Amino acid sequence: MANADDVAAYILAKTGPLSAMKMQKLCYYSQAWSLVWDQEPLYADRIEAWANGPVVRSLYAQHRGQWEIHSWPAGNPDNLTPDQKASIDAVLDAYGKLTAQQLSDLTHSERPWIEARAGLAPTVRSEAEITRKSMCDFYASLATRSDTETV
Repeated sequence: MANADDVAAYILAKTGPLSAMKMQKLCYYSQAWSLVWDQEPLYADRIEAWANGPVVRSLYAQHRGQWEIHSWPAGNPDNLTPDQKASIDAVLDAYGKLTAQQLSDLTHSERPWIEARAGLAPTVRSEAEITRKSMCDFYASLATRSDTETV
């Protein structure tokens, strides 16, 4: 299985420099939609429901203090399968045009982040996990409405 570093490296190779927040949200959506489309996770790394939206803690540990990220040497995009790359590409096509703040706002309106935070105030710190099951259930429900409407 690939890891979150591989996904981050692939995203940055495709998009060029990104804010740390935007990279985090694109890694989150890549994981979520992979669970739906490919029926398997892209990576095993934990995703937490932080105040600014979902965060992959293992990635944060490496980019902490950086506002913009230019590359991700810890990852290798070649560890991703063609199907995984296709899923990430679809996420980039759908979500890549949104700003980091728009992506954060979007995650705040979606059930996986809301449920993981269990009613905490918006600015309260939390390390609560956004589970794969909650992501898969929620995004699969969107996909059943109409694939063209969801992404």
